[in-house]
Amino acid sequence: MWLIFAMVPIYYVVITSLKSQAGFFKENALLPPSDPTLDNYALVLSNNFLGYLANSVIVTVGTVVIAVAFALGAAYAIVRGSRTSRWLRGSFSLFLLGLAIPLQAVIIPVYLMIIRAGLYDSLVALILPSVAFALPLTIIILVNFLRDIPGELYEAMKVDGASDWRTLTTLVLPLARPALSTVAIYNGLHVWNGFIFPLVLTQSPDKRVLPLALWTFQGEFTTNVPAVLAAVVLSTLPIVVLYVFGRRQLLAGLTAGVGK
Repeated sequence: MWLIFAMVPIYYVVITSLKSQAGFFKENALLPPSDPTLDNYALVLSNNFLGYLANSVIVTVGTVVIAVAFALGAAYAIVRGSRTSRWLRGSFSLFLLGLAIPLQAVIIPVYLMIIRAGLYDSLVALILPSVAFALPLTIIILVNFLRDIPGELYEAMKVDGASDWRTLTTLVLPLARPALSTVAIYNGLHVWNGFIFPLVLTQSPDKRVLPLALWTFQGEFTTNVPAVLAAVVLSTLPIVVLYVFGRRQLLAGLTAGVGK
């Protein structure tokens, strides 16, 4: 029953995107189109949709790569150094405080910092704040995962003369792959659907990402509902593909440590 409730909106969006504007008003809303057409998709693609898609990919990939790389190094330092360094223990508490700060509460300071840095209306202006807000949860998840790695493995690497960098790349990185996949997919979904940062920190049409572009399409095609839903379908496809190829890693990361 829950699957039916979840699938009906998706079904409605897909079949409506295949209807003409006239067919949308004449035909039953829940019946497939009698004369399906791809004109709505052609209309959306002709309005620089691929450019918006490229911007979203750049912002999402850039944010995920930087956030995951930094968080992995920070998590390793906290796990291995918190026993001897009070500063590292305090830094973990500082990252915990980051979870209590809502994005809406700091959007004005972020806007002022981006303006003073000369980054306004650029994709970098979207990547840097997104990385900052992705770090707290990413570091917390990775810290909890790295703590489950047996200490004997770290000691064996140390006895063999491995440096911290060698331990991080040859021991931690392979073992933490499920957790890395989980935080990468989670952060990717969050950044892909982000709307506030693109709305506040960009204004040029060539810097728009997909969520902001969908809002623009809705204003441009106010009465053309099938065209708007065609844009929704196209913007959702990359996320569907990401889930299809990454669902096993995501589930492995979410269930890691359950049996311990």
